[in-house]
Amino acid sequence: MSNSWSATVLTLFPEMFPGPLGISLLGKALEKNFWSLDVRDIREHGLGKHRTVDDTPAGGGPGMVMRADVAAAAIDAVDRKSRSLIYLSPRGVPLTQVRVRELAAGPGAILLCGRFEGLDQRVIEARAMEEISIGDFVLAGGEIAAMALIEASVRLIPGVLGDHASTAEESFAAGLLEYPHYTRPQMFESRPIPDVLTGGNHSEISNFRLLQGQSLTQQRRPDLWAHYEKDKR
Repeated sequence: MSNSWSATVLTLFPEMFPGPLGISLLGKALEKNFWSLDVRDIREHGLGKHRTVDDTPAGGGPGMVMRADVAAAAIDAVDRKSRSLIYLSPRGVPLTQVRVRELAAGPGAILLCGRFEGLDQRVIEARAMEEISIGDFVLAGGEIAAMALIEASVRLIPGVLGDHASTAEESFAAGLLEYPHYTRPQMFESRPIPDVLTGGNHSEISNFRLLQGQSLTQQRRPDLWAHYEKDKR
């Protein structure tokens, strides 16, 4: 497939990839060229014989900061091909399923994985980088976040997952958390499968699942519930 979805990852630790992206359904899709992965070492653009990529923060403070000139050189060496240029950062805009679907529908993404205290702000502005966060917590670097974003996007590419309905009914697809799932055995430690799921009435099953999803969302994600309620009006 010549027009497959493509991810380019800029990292100081290329040996971390493909990692989990190379196994199971995503790994098989990678082998079949439904998507492609290009991993590049930022240190190839480092300065001097030691390939330096960082320096002390202007104004003082702990740690080191990735240099703007080094990051820019790594970015500029990539053929962008209209792909989104993303910097994984805990201060970024939270990643949502809506944004994931947008990325999956496009040509792919270029992902820069930060390290140290962060990336020089000037290159973020100069290259119009989109800052994305995968949650309100801090990781040692952006590699795990990049893997999460890539997996979330690639699994939506037609042909990667066997059952397209599985992505249509999962969490966030309709603004709600997904309903609970059950399978055999019929009884597990005195807990039966709800009768409605074995009764064969598909209308009642759909209604049951909707109510379960609404209840879970209300309890666990009041922020999502507020949006859901607003959209229903």
